[in-house]
Amino acid sequence: MTTGNPNAGRGHGTVSATGTGWAETAPDVAMVTIGVESRGPSVDAAYSSAGAAMAAVTDAFRRQGVAPADLQTAGLGVRAVLAWREGEGQRVVGYVTSGTLVVRLRDMAAVPRTVSAAVTAGGDDVRLNGLAFTVSDPAGVKERARAAAWEDARAAAAQYAELASATLGNVLSVAELPAGQAPIPFAGIQRAAAVEAMPVEPGESRVDASVTVVWELLAD
Repeated sequence: MTTGNPNAGRGHGTVSATGTGWAETAPDVAMVTIGVESRGPSVDAAYSSAGAAMAAVTDAFRRQGVAPADLQTAGLGVRAVLAWREGEGQRVVGYVTSGTLVVRLRDMAAVPRTVSAAVTAGGDDVRLNGLAFTVSDPAGVKERARAAAWEDARAAAAQYAELASATLGNVLSVAELPAGQAPIPFAGIQRAAAVEAMPVEPGESRVDASVTVVWELLAD
């Protein structure tokens, strides 16, 4: 998509155009968000159970070759479970402890096996919250997206110049507009049952770019 606004004056003026472009590449990193949720009659019981489950999950990832730097605790919480009892009102009947781990998996072929091992290790307390694919070094694909955006803007500016019976001169300004790389999401799962049989298809990761360029507009 392009937009432009030629402003031809006597002898010369300016023309601006906004171009968009994108490029795709195969993702090489899987970001897994996995957690545990344990219940117990006391804070200590719930916390200890969750800690054991999280330790088992973390150890499973390490045994699958995941580096310590690619394991990050992203959340930890304890909450009371309340229930209404006739004649007693609302009372605390237990506690829930939850923890979340964000894991960066760099061996794409091993993603299903690695996630399955972690889920199995954590047991019924495991929650697989999401999986997204991304690119570890998007610089190269970003350059291709910028080049596509530039050509898009230049084509629009050239058309406006032709419509104004003029030609493009020097570039006066270039402004890159915000455009992000959206990871390819994998459906979130509240309970990780039967994950061992779940296939994983990374597809293609897309990077977008958008640029506004101002050229001199030279009268023919």
